Amino acid sequence: MSDWTVEELDRIDQADELQIASRRRDGSLRPYVTIWVVRVGDDLYVRSAYGPDNPWFVRAQASGTGRIRAGGVERDVSFAEPDPDVHAAIDAAYHAKYDGYGAKIVGTVVGPQVVATTIRLEPVV
Repeated sequence: MSDWTVEELDRIDQADELQIASRRRDGSLRPYVTIWVVRVGDDLYVRSAYGPDNPWFVRAQASGTGRIRAGGVERDVSFAEPDPDVHAAIDAAYHAKYDGYGAKIVGTVVGPQVVATTIRLEPVV
């Protein structure tokens, strides 16, 4: 069950971009990185467009927590692994939201090559 409010989900979903920052060991936030975000049902997902070695993704995986802001919403989050059966829906959400940017750029966040770089954003309550 999601702890996002409907308003938060709607506002983040309507935003073109999301800013994400992972936490350092001392609890401070690293600088924000701007990425795309999609909503599937009551969950929010982000993917590393340039593979598992992308620095923001490596830091997010290592820390497990951070903060996001988009659409006027700012929340502490944990970075969770998505359910394996949701990836087709995530791909469809990326296509629906971002295909206007062109196939080449959308291709960096859809397909089997990005399954391992998918993060579900869970709000920390």
